[in-house]
Amino acid sequence: MEKMECPCGYIYDPEEGDADSGIPGGTAFADLPDDWVCPKCGAEKEYFYPAD
Repeated sequence: MEKMECPCGYIYDPEEGDADSGIPGGTAFADLPDDWVCPKCGAEKEYFYPAD
């Protein structure tokens, strides 16, 4: 599964998920809820891009 990066520098790692938002590890970025936003800056999913 691919890591995705927010313009603010936050990287969503599917293996870790987002515990603060109740997203368990193993959740692919594409499977995140539509209303999920970056926990660091609040950016919506559409602004994320593949992390190098």
